[in-house]
Amino acid sequence: MSDSDLALLDRPIWSALTTSQKHLAQGGPRVLRYPVDIAPFTDMVDMSAASLAALADLMAPSQVAAFFTQEPIVVPAGFKVLLAETGEQMIGSPADSPLRGAEIVRLGAADVPAMLALTALTKPGPFVARTHELGTYLGIRAGSELVAMAGERMKPGKFVEMSAVCVHPDHRGRGYAQALLAAVARQIEARDEIPFLHVFSSNSSAIALYQRQGMRIHQRAYVTAFMKL
Repeated sequence: MSDSDLALLDRPIWSALTTSQKHLAQGGPRVLRYPVDIAPFTDMVDMSAASLAALADLMAPSQVAAFFTQEPIVVPAGFKVLLAETGEQMIGSPADSPLRGAEIVRLGAADVPAMLALTALTKPGPFVARTHELGTYLGIRAGSELVAMAGERMKPGKFVEMSAVCVHPDHRGRGYAQALLAAVARQIEARDEIPFLHVFSSNSSAIALYQRQGMRIHQRAYVTAFMKL
């Protein structure tokens, strides 16, 4: 993996919207974002006043923009900060994890209400009506109820972000997250692509889990979300 390849991860949103997911990009030369019913992720070519003005023009009142950046963002007037934390960007190939007594299934449009309900309960990160269109999502059901899921989100170049890794509180401790993460990674690698993910720096248990599975911290990112007033 070359330094130029890894550089795509410095600005994963911009990189994704100018490479593998450019067909989804909205905006112009200074600001790019995903459609709001897919994800709130946004990036700017720089943090200049001109770029911030272009961002304000692109957003409607009450819309949210979420960023992954290498430096903190100074949020300008006219916006309300909703989130300002750090996250760890991790890369690597999660080890396979045996799964007993459950089956991993592929999720689709018909599963969106269940996916929205599970993510609303567990809060793994932004997940809205069309987020599942970003890539393949896999899940585990208990009876008819979706109790665990994981899938693909941003795709900067040949990197694919694993996301929405979540398990219903009543079904934790059974290895579902590990099994799903490994299954998502295998499908990414089958396409000759490279899995990575983001996790909040404060989530030490998840970081430790990912490290045990063979992933490593690549770099720290600043995660900022704000709403236009």
